[in-house]
Amino acid sequence: MTSFISPSSDESSAQRAELARLVEGAVSGDGMHPTAIEPLHLIRCATPGEMTYGLHKPALCVIVQGGKEVRLADELYRYDPLHYLVVSVTLPVAGCVIRASSDEPYICIRLDIDPTLIAGLVTDVSPEPTPEQVAGRGLYLDRIDAPLLDATLRLVRLLSNPKDIPVLAPLALREIFYRLLCGPQGHHLQAVALQGSQSHRVNDAIEWLNRNYVEPLRIEELARRVNLSSSSLHHRFKALTAMSPLQYQKQLRLQEARRLLVAEGLDVSAAGYRVGYESPSQFSREYSRLFGASPVKDLARLRSIA
Repeated sequence: MTSFISPSSDESSAQRAELARLVEGAVSGDGMHPTAIEPLHLIRCATPGEMTYGLHKPALCVIVQGGKEVRLADELYRYDPLHYLVVSVTLPVAGCVIRASSDEPYICIRLDIDPTLIAGLVTDVSPEPTPEQVAGRGLYLDRIDAPLLDATLRLVRLLSNPKDIPVLAPLALREIFYRLLCGPQGHHLQAVALQGSQSHRVNDAIEWLNRNYVEPLRIEELARRVNLSSSSLHHRFKALTAMSPLQYQKQLRLQEARRLLVAEGLDVSAAGYRVGYESPSQFSREYSRLFGASPVKDLARLRSIA
């Protein structure tokens, strides 16, 4: 029987308190910090903030302290220390820390998902290939259970003993992802990892779009590339990402255009052309729809709060 953690669990509260101390001791301030364990990143934020946009690579995120919300297309996900978030495919999302303070900063542990490790574990979880379950989102929340929290704590403890990392970190990582695959929604992660499955083929289409978002999108060609019918690609793509392939491409283009405006100082027309827009008016219209303001107004606002 799965042992889910209750809000009043003394043991889990002590484990989260230890995790918070370990993270605070390992980071130098707010931000996302890489560690000596390559897939592991530690995130700290002392103040709630506004929505930030970006591409979320496949990862497991476990909140130790505070709270966050993540927006995928028109869907909003809120989670806290009693829940974990899994992103099984690359997704353009927006995220916002909603609970944090200088006394109790938002603290999160992020583990990047290694597709090779997941594919290897699938055989251990389900030795015989099973039919695909009903397609689910490539982003989901679930209640954290005691074994998963314990394995996560053991992994983070290794940062205090660097000599143990080469031997013990791979074992802890394997256990963490094994428990994810065995969890109530692990079949979603399993479906993406399973070679030849429709979800795996859609993931190939997602990765192709991420490499070629500037190019005109022709659904028939993309479907042939990943060996799916156009209708299957559209249906499965939307089930995984909450977007059609065209909507997904637009998000990629607009997020990159915003980065070009802010980081490289391109003017609006140049940024639009760089990411594949031929019409400046269409670019401004779609930019405003996603970010809530025209490129010029949005850039001015971003500069004012930088």
